[in-house]
Amino acid sequence: MTPSPHALGATLYMPVTRPDIFDIAVGRKIPELRSLVLCLEDALAEHDIARGLRNLADLLARLDSHGRTRGDRPLLFVRPRSVAMAAEIAAAPHIERVDGFVAAKCRPGHLDPWFRAVDHTELLLMPTLETDEFFDVQETKFFLRELRAIARDRVLALRIGGNDLMARLGLRRARGLTLYDSALGPVLSSLAIRGVAEGFALTAPVFDILDDPDSFAAELRRDACHGFVGKTAIHPCQIAAIHRAFQPEQSEVEIARAILSPGAPAVFRMNGAMCEPATHARWARNVLARFDTLGARDAGTAPDCEILRLDG
Repeated sequence: MTPSPHALGATLYMPVTRPDIFDIAVGRKIPELRSLVLCLEDALAEHDIARGLRNLADLLARLDSHGRTRGDRPLLFVRPRSVAMAAEIAAAPHIERVDGFVAAKCRPGHLDPWFRAVDHTELLLMPTLETDEFFDVQETKFFLRELRAIARDRVLALRIGGNDLMARLGLRRARGLTLYDSALGPVLSSLAIRGVAEGFALTAPVFDILDDPDSFAAELRRDACHGFVGKTAIHPCQIAAIHRAFQPEQSEVEIARAILSPGAPAVFRMNGAMCEPATHARWARNVLARFDTLGARDAGTAPDCEILRLDG
């Protein structure tokens, strides 16, 4: 069964060459982690690729022997260096032990090879939007419609490569600000609006300043308000705050249940707000999907973003 995109939560990218990657992949070392990307792209130097592929083969064999299935471990994805590498990995023994691929630098008009690479498998795809085309509204619309036409059911979520998009502009995240306060803000809003309208879930870009908890908390609030379903984490110390940010408040869960109740009035008031099932049903379903995966938090509780430490 295909997992809910809300199950991604905080997604941690790690090089597949890490000596402890098996313990992380089976949920032993970072038990709170919900999704892990085994990286063979940016996280590896060119001279480490062969070792990375050997490590991945060893990891798949160990996962097969270990026997843990989805629900007992984080969702597992591989980020190949190229679509040719993806096709090679998709044919590897025990590939069914991972959930899919992160398709790096997907571009409009270049999707077919990725889907051909996984065609004979049950692997899911998470395309990453991180190239110049996604600054252009028409190119973005073309890409999303092309993706929907080819195989929307294969796509668990779309990931936004915030650092790559900023690099295209010659910019870097500024301390004390969220990405929404930067030149990338309108792009994030545009991708969220158009992606969701075409039926896709999207995840928010990484926050890569580890000692700016106020800006991290502010960005998480805006991520959730934009309808993103998760966020890339740069370090395990960010995981709890990300998960808390995407938890609905208990009052939202109660309102969502009331809106979806078969006997709900056409318009009613609850907790000081107007509720209209005809227009709020999709919101309510999303709230309950988040609740089913992450649980609920108390009203008015912000993400717990302390000064982040790199220890351990």
